[in-house]
Amino acid sequence: MSRIAQAFDSGQRSVFASASAKAAIVLVALPLAACGGGGFSLEQAEVDRTILTSSTSANASPVDQDRASDQTTIGNAVSSADIEQLSGQAIPWANADTGSRGSITELAEFKDKGQTCRRFTASRESFDGVALFKGEVCLAGAGAWRMQDFKSL
Repeated sequence: MSRIAQAFDSGQRSVFASASAKAAIVLVALPLAACGGGGFSLEQAEVDRTILTSSTSANASPVDQDRASDQTTIGNAVSSADIEQLSGQAIPWANADTGSRGSITELAEFKDKGQTCRRFTASRESFDGVALFKGEVCLAGAGAWRMQDFKSL
């Protein structure tokens, strides 16, 4: 038997075992002692004021932008509709940019001080829920339609 094997075979095995057990205890106890030695206290903790974050403006919320885009899509559908051919049927609309969709009902054309206008009711289904709107578009100059009124019911 070699000398190394003899050393482990004899009573020195318990010396190595107790030394490794002591080292394990020291490795576990040392970090605990450092934490408990007064290094960190919740009573002494303060807010770090050096960290700065940015924020988005409240004026440019995605929901408002989506609603404005949907309002334009609805206005385009109302202005391009052939009222005589529809004869009271609902007009479906969809906005690929926002994922919203709905239908336009109660579409009626009238003259206001010589200006052609159309009143309508529109539903809007989007990620933030279902809503109903009343609106009015009027023919401005050069064949362009302009949204005069668009409000949630």
